Formats: sequence, structure tokens, C-alpha cells
Amino acid sequence: MKKLTAEDMETKSLDVVSDNVEHLKAIFPEAFTEGKVNFDVLKQLLGGVIDEREEKYGLNWHGKRRARQLALTPSSGTLRPCPEDSVDWNTTHNLMIEGDNLEVLKLLQKSFAGKVKLIYIDPPYNTGKDFVYPDNFQDNIRNYLELTGQVDGNGNKMASNTEASGRFHTDWLNMMYPRLKLARSLLREDGVMMVSIDDGEINAIKSLATEVFGEENFLSILIWNKQHSQQQGLFKRYHEYVLAYAKNADTMSNISGGDGEIDAGALKKVSRGNPASDFTFPSGVRFEAPDGFELTGTYGDSEQVTVVSGRLICRNGKTAEVVTLRAGWTQKNQMQSFFSGKDTYDSKGQKVLEFYFSSTGKAKCRKARSKITPPSLLPEYGMVSEQTDYLSRLLGASVFSNPKPVKMMSDFLSWFSSDDDVIMDFFAGSGTLAEAVFQRNAEDDSQRRFLLVQLPEPLDPDNQDQKLAAELCDKIGKPRTIAELTKERLRRAAKKVQDENPQFTGDLGFRVFKLASSNIRAWEPNRENLPKTLEESVEHLKTDRTETDILFELLLKLGLDLTVPIEEKKIAGKTAHSIGAGTLLVCLASKIASAEVEPLALGIVAWHKQLAPVGETSVVFRDSAFADDVAKTNLTAILQQHGLENVRSL
Repeated sequence: MKKLTAEDMETKSLDVVSDNVEHLKAIFPEAFTEGKVNFDVLKQLLGGVIDEREEKYGLNWHGKRRARQLALTPSSGTLRPCPEDSVDWNTTHNLMIEGDNLEVLKLLQKSFAGKVKLIYIDPPYNTGKDFVYPDNFQDNIRNYLELTGQVDGNGNKMASNTEASGRFHTDWLNMMYPRLKLARSLLREDGVMMVSIDDGEINAIKSLATEVFGEENFLSILIWNKQHSQQQGLFKRYHEYVLAYAKNADTMSNISGGDGEIDAGALKKVSRGNPASDFTFPSGVRFEAPDGFELTGTYGDSEQVTVVSGRLICRNGKTAEVVTLRAGWTQKNQMQSFFSGKDTYDSKGQKVLEFYFSSTGKAKCRKARSKITPPSLLPEYGMVSEQTDYLSRLLGASVFSNPKPVKMMSDFLSWFSSDDDVIMDFFAGSGTLAEAVFQRNAEDDSQRRFLLVQLPEPLDPDNQDQKLAAELCDKIGKPRTIAELTKERLRRAAKKVQDENPQFTGDLGFRVFKLASSNIRAWEPNRENLPKTLEESVEHLKTDRTETDILFELLLKLGLDLTVPIEEKKIAGKTAHSIGAGTLLVCLASKIASAEVEPLALGIVAWHKQLAPVGETSVVFRDSAFADDVAKTNLTAILQQHGLENVRSL
């Protein structure tokens, strides 16, 4: 039986650095000497692409290199399943994860890299009191456990980012930079990242996002009119922003949506970029002028048209004769296609229904609307107080201030997602995006799935701003944390959507996972008592963790989806799991006696035949479960005799 190695089942999340090096090696193998990068050769291969100037355009701040390294450092944590906090655990494909989003983003790299269609985040706006950050970056899992009160601190405090710190913007940038870098790798090639922000850090986040995504992938800065003013020096501020960036703008197409028909002009003012040319229209083209109305010579104001030959005259609502007109046509290719009898579509894929003349002789085009072009000025979604009141009614208490409008999130979903796309928010807050996913799926009968991450930041009942939130947690019998409020909002929003859409049979559940240290013991030798350390290391899996905990860490580290269907079966008194319809069979029983080896192996063989998976199957056991090496060898031999060659231990 082969043991799962560090390469097979790492105790840490994806090593981004090693992954990048392998990609580089595949592209430039000649730039590697004895496994190391030869930068002189690499520079030669890249030619003039490298910029070695000391002074160059870009965003720099103290700690940037460290923040970049933080994104590249693998996490040693895991995600523990919490079915008791979940809704529809066995069937849902939605995820709600409690934890530090930096560590969670690292842990999700294997399972979700290149799979997320839309990421929307509403990060802390850096007001001087609205986010916490670790003073010590050496162990982010420990920082998280200390912040949430799961372990006693060793002097590593968590502090709010105050303007008096002297590093006000720097601390915020150091917090955001690694998260954006990790988020980008989760996006699909046609994915979109959207970030809500206000005036305080709009310049910083724009520069930061441009560095991470590339200037060519900037889509827009959308302006949200909050319909509520905030005194801002000489001016009242009514707005906030939503930045939109693409993973790869070249893959983006126009936004689908809308119905009915639209009218568009088919000509514009003649210019060097839009020179005049002749086009001959047949008779019988719809003409909205009175009967007998005729235009001659040159007519029109800025968009001038000249009658070159024939007559532009109206008879019974149509052109009476063939006529050649000279103008600055904007859709000449489409006119040629349409009048030659072909099905014609514009550059957005909208079908051309007809070309016609207005009552003033202006050529126009009527199309079937299938695309929309939203303005950068977002619609009015109602005052902030309306959003707060709605959420207060839903939760039965005023526990979140300034929640984002569900309708705004729903619009973003309709623009950039459909079908079964994965949607993510790693600053989940009150969970507005998830409620919008529920609602939008019910409206268009889609199967979008959400992935939320929220820090379980403790709530202090003695803090006047947190008192009502803490009381709500007490009322529902949950720990006093923001993440508990997020989950409660999801439960109530799901019920509301179901009540309003009784015919909807889509996914209204969510699986809850919590960030924790790995189920695998770290090697921490006690040099004063090495024999004891060696004895304790025989069982390298933590004894306070369940089989389910270990199973999901295995899925996470192997890069499998945390909502992948799992079938459970009792075989020879042991619990076995089938993942991916039998492509992975796992038995994590803590004890497998010698007498249990044969019935367990034969039972797994029989189950494998019944499942009949496509492709090779891997079988995994707990290494320490076997009484001795003989039992382990016998089980492996039986499985391999029946065609299960890939047998491993954990």
C-alpha cells in the first residue's frame, strides 16, 4: 500500500510559487539550470519586455513585497464541515465558510481555481475603525484562532486600523493586495471582479486592481446613488462606487438581457473617421412620412443626406422608387446583408428586423433587443435607510448598518452570470449577495451557486453598536459573531424566496465550513524527550477530529469540490465513502483488525463493481488503523487482485 506523499496529499494548500515555477519551466525550459531560474537567460528570452528602470509608474507602499509573499505562502489550515449549522446539507451546492478570507482563499485554490464567474466584494472602507488586521503575519491560522477566541493569545494582538497608526493606507493596502491576487486566480477566463468602495480608498483600489488584473481588463467604475447625503466638507456626498474588472476582457461579450425591440440610427455626421458613401435602397421600404412627401437634394442638419439618383418619395407609407442616397452610414454592411435577403445581426448579436425611414427621411434600424448596455450611473435602488429597514424586518432586529441593495446585486448577477455559474463574496457581511442569488435563480429558473466567506468576528454586547446584534445571536441560540448573523440571514432569506415562489424547486440551502488548523499533526519534536515525540507521531492525525473532518480535508487537498456528492455505506462494520460516483473510495476507520481485513476488502470490491465508475479508482485508508504491516499488505493484495491497483494510506 502506497502512502500518500506530500505531492499527493499536501498538509498545506496549493503552493502557488511552485505552480508558477512549473508553468515558467514549461514555457522557457532553457531558462532553468539545475532546477533553478537563470534570470540572465530569462531576460534574453523576454527581450525588450523587461523594464529594469529604478523609477517607473505604479503603486508602491511599505510592505508591498511582504504582502505579495503572503499571497504566495500556502495555508496550513483546513475547513471543518458543520452539517448542524447548514441547510439541506446533503443536496445543496452553496457554501458558507467561516474564517479569515485570506486563508480560505488559499485553501480554495485547488478546488475552485478558474471556476468562479463573478466575484463581488464589499470590503472594509478603511474609515479608521472598520477592519481588523494581525500585527503578526508569521502564523495566519494562529492569528485567526486568537481573533475568534479559540486559543489564548501569546502577545499577538489584533488591532483596528486607526488613522493614528501612521500606516493608515498602508495597512489597508497590505490587507487587500494578497486577497485580490488570490481572488483573480479563482476567476474563469471570462470572469468578472466587482468591488464596492467609497471616496476614501477609490484611488488606491483602482491602482491596486489595475496592477493585479491589468489596465486592459478595466471595465468601468459604476456610480451608486445612495439617495442619502453625507456631509463631506464643502459638499454633500450622495454616492459610492463599484469597480468592475475582467479576468480577460477579450473574452467578454455584450451583456445579455432585455426584451422587446429597439430603434437605432443608421447614419451619423460625416467625418474623416466616418466618410460619406452611396447606398441604393429598393422601393417598398417603410417611410413614416405623409403620402406624397418627397425629399430632394441635400437634407438634414448635422447628419446630412444627399439624394444621388432616383426619388425619395412616400406612397402608402413606403418608398415608391429605387433611390440612391449618400450619407455617413454606420451600418452599411448590415444594410447590404438585410436588403440582399439574409438573416442579419448586429455586432451585439441582435437580429435586425428592418431598416426604414423616419418622417424626416432619416434612415433607422429596428432590432430585436437581446443585449443591454448598462450606464455607469446605476439605477436608483432606494435610500440606504430602506435597505436597512428591509434587513431589520427580515431579521427582526437592526443588526447591520448600510447593507447593499439586493436589487443591485441581482442586476450584477443578471449582467455577468447565468445557468450554474459560481458566484463568490469573501467579505460576505450580511449575506446580501447570497439572497440575490436565491432571488435571481427563482426569477430565471437558474442554478447559480454561491460561495461566501465571513470572519466570525466576535460581537460585544457592551458595545452600543453591537448590542442588538449580540442579543439576536442570544435569541437564536448561536455564538455572538457576525458570521452567525450571516447564516441566519441566509436561512430567513431562503424561506422568504420559497414563500414568494412556491413553484421554485431550486437550491435554497448552504453547507457551512469553518476554518481550523489541519487535521494532520505538525512535526514539532520535543528535543528533550524525542522518544515520546516519536511515539506520539505514530498517529499523525489529530485524535479530536472526526472521520468527516479528515474526509473533507482529503477532498480539499486533492482539489475536489466541497459539495461533491458523497455516498456512505457500512462495510464489515466500517464506514466507507464513495466520492465522484466511485472514482474515490475512502475508509477512515481508526482501527482495522487483522480478522476484518478480508471482509472489508471484499466488501469494497463488491461496492466498486456496483458503482461501476468510469476510469481508475483510488482507495484510501487511515495508515495507523492497521494492527501491523501484514494486515495492510493483505488488504492491498486483495484489492489489487480485483483490479483496484491504486491503494493508498493517509
